[in-house]
This record gives sequence, C-alpha cells and structure tokens, in this order.
Amino acid sequence: MKVILVVLLSSMFILYLPSVKSSAEVHSSNKVAIVIDDFGNNMKGTEEILHLPVPLTVAVMPFLSTTEQDAEMAHRLGHEVILHLPMEPLKGKRSWLGPGAITSNLTDKEIYKRVNDAIDSVPYAVGINNHMGSKITADERIMRIILGICKERNLYYLDSKTTKKSVVAELATEMGVPFLENELFFDEVYSTNHIVKQTNHLIKKTEVDDSIIAIGHVGVVGEKTAGVLKQYIPKLQEKAEIVTLSNILIDKEILLH
Repeated sequence: MKVILVVLLSSMFILYLPSVKSSAEVHSSNKVAIVIDDFGNNMKGTEEILHLPVPLTVAVMPFLSTTEQDAEMAHRLGHEVILHLPMEPLKGKRSWLGPGAITSNLTDKEIYKRVNDAIDSVPYAVGINNHMGSKITADERIMRIILGICKERNLYYLDSKTTKKSVVAELATEMGVPFLENELFFDEVYSTNHIVKQTNHLIKKTEVDDSIIAIGHVGVVGEKTAGVLKQYIPKLQEKAEIVTLSNILIDKEILLH
C-alpha cells in the first residue's frame, strides 16, 4: 500500500467531516478516494463531476471567479473540500499557476501569509494538495512552512506526486502532520481511451491495495473524465468503497479525537 500516513498527537482533531451517503453495497473492505483538481474557475466538467453519485474530494483553487461557489456547491452535495494550492513547477508557464501562487523567490513571511489567505478563500477546506508544484514540493524550506500551517490549522496534506524528489513524506513524518500520496492520474493524457485505461488500472489495483488515491481534473478534459467515471463507478464499487480522503485517514486511525 502506497498511502503513507502519520499518527498525530491526541490533541489533533478534524474541523469538518463530510456528510455523505455511503457508496452502493460493496463486497470488499478496500477503499478508493477519488480527488478532482482544478475547481474554482468555472471549468468544463464542473457540474458533471459534482453530480457523480459518490463522495469525492474536491480540490478548489484559491482567488478565482468561482472559488467560493464551487466549494459551497461541493460541500452542499456531500463532497469533501480541500485547497488546491498553486505551487511553482520546474517547468511550465507562470500563467498556469493562477493568483496567490507559492514560488521559490518568496520570503518565509510572504509564504505564510499566502498559504493562510488561500485557505481562508476556500470554504470548508479540510486539507491541501499541490497544483503543479514539482519545484516547491522538493523544497524543504517552503514545505516546512506549508506543513507547519497544516498542523496549526488541523489540515491534512495530499502530495499529488508531481516529482519523485518530493520532501513531503519525510517532513510530514517529522512534524506529525497527516499526509497521503497520490498513486494514479486518470487524465494526464487528454483522451477518453487513456482515461478508460487508467480507470481499469485503478480497478485492478484494488485487488492488491486496500487504500488507493487517484486524481482527475475538471477543465480541458473534465467532461471526458466525468463521463468515464460515471460509466465505471458501478464496476469500481464492486471492488471497493469510494470514500473521501478523511475517511481513509479515519479508517487508519490517523485523525484522532
């Protein structure tokens, strides 16, 4: 199992647990958490994804035109909300990051302010994951600040694993911050065939892993991802229960009262 978790002190508690209906009856104790990134800017597939009949973890970018609206809708429909924090990549256009991005030239004070402001801009956020961020998640100075804020505000961190050089696991373990790691992207290639292939791979992985995390996106590929997930959710539910990230943490007794 590639989900890596950290036990917190007993004083750690959850600010919010989503009220969702359980998935259809399953014949396995295995769990799958589906995370959908890039909400917050009226992206294609938003409505379709949010109306899928299973609990999702919805990652919302800060300071955009529908940031608050998307977070509110996701919460109302029973999904879990996290902050999709834009972070500098090793490659890629700066314009892809969006406002409030965490970049390597910022001071500690500015990083602290930007991260807290971003959290405040996304209603109901119970965690953080990185948007892009291959440069930042490998930067110990910056990730120590971000994970420190997670600890201060009782949030978990999902490492989207955009680089093999990420320092998140090591630092989160040291700092006592609950964290998880993405194992699979549905739609990094923008084709229905690829999304179907990845979804089938996810279903296959449930035979050997008891907890799996997979990430998809709204936006350019959002409608395709929504369509494939809608079609394959019944097949996935035959193998595993579809849950939120907090449910995985609770199941592993990582978030304690």
